[in-house]
Amino acid sequence: MADKICVVGLGYVGLPLAVAFAEQYKVVGFDVNQQRIEELGKGYDLTHEVSAEQLQSVAENISYSADIEDARDCTIYIITVPTPIDSANRPDLQPLILSSRAVGQVLQPGDLAIYESTVYPGVTEEICVPELEGVSGLIFNQDFHCGYSPERINPGDKTNTFKTIMKVTSGSTPEVAQRVDKLYASVVTGGTHLASSIRVAEAAKVVENTQRDVNIALINELALIFNQMGIDTREVIDAAATKWNFIKLFPGLVGGHCIGVDPYYLTFKAEELGYKPNLILSSRLINNGMGKYVAEQTIRKMIAQSILIKGSRVLILGFSFKENCPDIRNTKVVDIISELRDFGVQVDVHDPGVENSELEKFSSFGICDDPMQCPGEYDAVIVAVAHDEYKTYGDADYQKMCRGESLIIDVKGIVPTPSWRL
Repeated sequence: MADKICVVGLGYVGLPLAVAFAEQYKVVGFDVNQQRIEELGKGYDLTHEVSAEQLQSVAENISYSADIEDARDCTIYIITVPTPIDSANRPDLQPLILSSRAVGQVLQPGDLAIYESTVYPGVTEEICVPELEGVSGLIFNQDFHCGYSPERINPGDKTNTFKTIMKVTSGSTPEVAQRVDKLYASVVTGGTHLASSIRVAEAAKVVENTQRDVNIALINELALIFNQMGIDTREVIDAAATKWNFIKLFPGLVGGHCIGVDPYYLTFKAEELGYKPNLILSSRLINNGMGKYVAEQTIRKMIAQSILIKGSRVLILGFSFKENCPDIRNTKVVDIISELRDFGVQVDVHDPGVENSELEKFSSFGICDDPMQCPGEYDAVIVAVAHDEYKTYGDADYQKMCRGESLIIDVKGIVPTPSWRL
């Protein structure tokens, strides 16, 4: 009998995966969000990761449901739920625990549960497996098995997709590991890498984003230093990048559901074991402070132009955590807004990719529908996200948004002639 796959969690990770598997397998897409299920049933993806044409092309092989019972006849369950952190930067494993319990309700002997969510080493076998066993009454590695294959989805990226990015795979026994690897190899054209254990695969994922976080923190710290010296950081990086082994990164805000979150999973486990991960935590501290720094520099420039701060108006271009993507989870633009508001500044936000219904959930700022239709309304403009639309603006376009002398703060290095850039 051919495998039937249930994908648990239909967000930025789960939906592209479900659609890819539906090209060759029968798939049930499960999500607790009934609105999400209804939208997908109508062929609409709010995240814009999958087009209506792609959804239509696999419509015969995929169904969507908010009832786990509809997945009872599945043989493979792939869990792709978020793994956020709480207000104290500690791992919040509730989505994983609840999804494991849900799968446990329909798990049958011979079934396979594969986790893709980012975790610290040990979570799959120490946290998730007991939940599966407790609800199903089955015995791990006897009645059912598990695998782990960390997600590598890059939201908004239409080139490096689920099918083209190499996939790390692993299983709870050598035989199961081969099964998991073969499963992903059947749909992933970018190849697979079979790890020796689930814990190695878990560690590999959290290290991917931790390394990037540390590297960006170095560049951000260099920007803080060079700005004090009056040196353009991006010019320094361009010069340094002429060396063949230099890693070319630029300063900026580090948000989203991966780089700004995943390192805390590793530091949590390290500290639990009695080790203080100073470099990783220091990097998180630097990156978490960049929004405040951008706001402070904006205020300094406004004061230098004799702009009355209290009651002034600032337009922020971009709200999502990265360019050309509607995902606003853990966006660090909110840090800029919070700091500006503390100074008494009125803030408006424009983002071409984020629906106004999402922006309206925030009470800390107003919404600008079209910056080209707001001539002379703002004392300063902050370009916070490098959306393609903003790259088409010239100096004159930015000038039109400002009243009086132009004051353009460029966080992403895309403004032709900014007043200040990070």
